[in-house]
Amino acid sequence: MSAGFSLYGWLAGLGQGLLRWLLGWWKVLFTGAQVAVLAFSPSSYGPEARSAVLRHIWQAAGPGLPGFTTLMALFNVVLIRILVVTAFSYGLTQYALDAVVRVLVLELIPLIAALFVAVEYTIPGGSELYKLRRGGALEALRARGCEPLSHEVLPRVLAGMFAVLLLALLSCLISLLLAYVAVHGFTLAGLPSYNHAVGTIFNPVVSMIFSMKTLLFALAVALLPVANALRDIPHRGSRTSVELQGLVQMSVLMLVIEVASLIGNYY
Repeated sequence: MSAGFSLYGWLAGLGQGLLRWLLGWWKVLFTGAQVAVLAFSPSSYGPEARSAVLRHIWQAAGPGLPGFTTLMALFNVVLIRILVVTAFSYGLTQYALDAVVRVLVLELIPLIAALFVAVEYTIPGGSELYKLRRGGALEALRARGCEPLSHEVLPRVLAGMFAVLLLALLSCLISLLLAYVAVHGFTLAGLPSYNHAVGTIFNPVVSMIFSMKTLLFALAVALLPVANALRDIPHRGSRTSVELQGLVQMSVLMLVIEVASLIGNYY
């Protein structure tokens, strides 16, 4: 009898956990749909809203931009040198640039940019939003006739997405420039062959997959922390659990996106 009750309890706990998991993702999708509607609504961009969006964009991208670009340049120099020397040592000189662009630009840079923005801005922003909600600030906004999604959520989501896209774009440009210097040196003689090689890699399909992956990374990083801040987590309603929940969901979703992009690029 005890074994039957134990099995029943385990199945009940499993069902409740699955239900919470589904409800969590439903909350994320529902919040994302609301934010998408607001993002494409002209009424969401009044003078006060524009000021809030610009302020959050600066907070998301401005302070970390110099340090991130410097660290990415150093990281690129080290990794490009390793890849180029390895290719040369095995007599695969013609594949050196291909390896650099595919490893750095296509795979690593969007992921690193998204994780940097998540750690520096979106996860702390989600924690701040959670504290505002728990403190009643969002209800106070609603009582004054202001929609919290427009005033507090939309600026954070737009800023997070913008920051990821900006950092990824700058890092890609730096990587492509450093890759050219590493392979051809400080001369313009290799520019035609370099353009041909990079253009061959970035065919229409690969370019579309790369753009969609970067955009989905940006959306995941920007949306998941605020979506978790707007919902209650049973038995673990602390700020830390909200941050952890957002980080776990973000990691799972980014892994799925990365696997899908690898399948699209190489299979």
